[in-house]
Amino acid sequence: MRAVLAAPPPTLLVIAKEPLPGRVKTRLTPPCTPGQAAALAEAALSDTLRTLSTVPAGRRLLVLDGAPGSWLPPGWEVVPQTAGGLDQRLAAAFAHAAPDTPALLVGMDTPQVTARMLAEPLSAARRAGVDAWFGPAADGGFWALGLARPTAALARRLLLDVPMSSERTGAALLDRLDGMTVHHLPVLTDVDSARDAAEVAALAPTGQFARRWRSVAGEHTAPVRGGSSGRPGAAGR
Repeated sequence: MRAVLAAPPPTLLVIAKEPLPGRVKTRLTPPCTPGQAAALAEAALSDTLRTLSTVPAGRRLLVLDGAPGSWLPPGWEVVPQTAGGLDQRLAAAFAHAAPDTPALLVGMDTPQVTARMLAEPLSAARRAGVDAWFGPAADGGFWALGLARPTAALARRLLLDVPMSSERTGAALLDRLDGMTVHHLPVLTDVDSARDAAEVAALAPTGQFARRWRSVAGEHTAPVRGGSSGRPGAAGR
């Protein structure tokens, strides 16, 4: 019991791009305009940060490519992303976490995530014996990765040269996690295409993302639909 009470609260990391037209959610255009795609990205990021603000944590870090805006809630530290490919940027994000404190990294593409999905698995009582947390995406990528004892060396070993934006991304990462005790989080849909956006908005209809999607869809004379993006993603874009 004392060990559970003394367990440090986790570090939560969100990796994201500043939601500017032409820089984010480019696979939504068309049918969306660059401005609409950026507005959807901002809403998704806002929902994600707001949800993670309610998950017990010792630190909350936004690993950002760009500058923060009015969408940033209080209680979040902002640190810049490093240069390089997505695998390099994801690995470098874990360098901001203390090695003796669990750290969980999520992206900005799953605004339907709930606090319960994360708070229970990361609680001191549930995380005993767990080495890592893995959140698979429906397209074969992943939306979350957590490490019980994060170090820069471990993050690099797990993530560098993992092929990103591939239907094998999640499987390749799981191969790297072989030999570790992994807690599997729920499968979630990344927002890549208009079809994804409609699905995610229906799953979380009261969030900012859903409201923004309904507004965007209402601006088109025909229903906004999209096929599969064909390019699975990973946590953080």
